[in-house]
Amino acid sequence: MISISEAKPADFPVIREIAHKTWPVAYGAIISKAQLDYMLKEFYSDATLNYNFTHKNHRFLLVTENSICLGFASYEHHYLGEYKTRLHKIYMLPESQGKGAGKLLIAAVEKLALENMDNIISLNVNRFNTAYNFYEKLGFEKVGEEDIELDFGYLMEDYNFEKRLL
Repeated sequence: MISISEAKPADFPVIREIAHKTWPVAYGAIISKAQLDYMLKEFYSDATLNYNFTHKNHRFLLVTENSICLGFASYEHHYLGEYKTRLHKIYMLPESQGKGAGKLLIAAVEKLALENMDNIISLNVNRFNTAYNFYEKLGFEKVGEEDIELDFGYLMEDYNFEKRLL
């Protein structure tokens, strides 16, 4: 049975492990190995995960099946002071994709958003990552594009997506 639970800082090693398993599959053909390694190190270090949790109010959900963690999501309510919940991250192990667990994670974030009086879910997705099709199937609409410059001349080329909640 697939279940969703709230993650705590003690779960950060599991989150990091999933990121390290999923990113090469998701981004290996899109960005250089050097950029991929840099971003994993920067985004998933203990310091960054703890800072996001304690100072930026990022929350994490884990999705498991038979006590095996299949993936995670990270989100933040009232993003930029608006009635939006920001889905910062959602990653599923490649072998778990297609089981509906990602949809369950999105549904859980939507439910939490509504409980916290947010009426929009927003997210960014790499313009060259076909995962944007997944979001469109779930009712998200492309509302813009954004290039985010990182250190060493690295660039994140993203679509902005939003979904209005009922």
